[in-house]
Amino acid sequence: MEALNIILLIFIIGCAVAVAFSKNLLRSIVLFMSMSLALSVVWVLLESPDLAITEAAVGAGIDSLLMFATLKKIHAIDLADRHKESVYDKEVAEDGKAQA
Repeated sequence: MEALNIILLIFIIGCAVAVAFSKNLLRSIVLFMSMSLALSVVWVLLESPDLAITEAAVGAGIDSLLMFATLKKIHAIDLADRHKESVYDKEVAEDGKAQA
């Protein structure tokens, strides 16, 4: 049981640090969701199921949905997809030039 507590603590701290230093907004939201789910497991281990349900519903659920909606509203998700496509197109064009 003690090992599980230590693993959860390391995971939660790792997620928090990764969210703080991540430059990719989508990755940050997924890490935040993971941290919230791990926190809900901690609440279950502390025998507080009402807080665990609230953490899972609000932290991993509603907060994440609001953040995804915000990214979509400010077109941050679309821009990330377009950037990936343009990088892929450049690589394909360079490969075509190299073969010719």
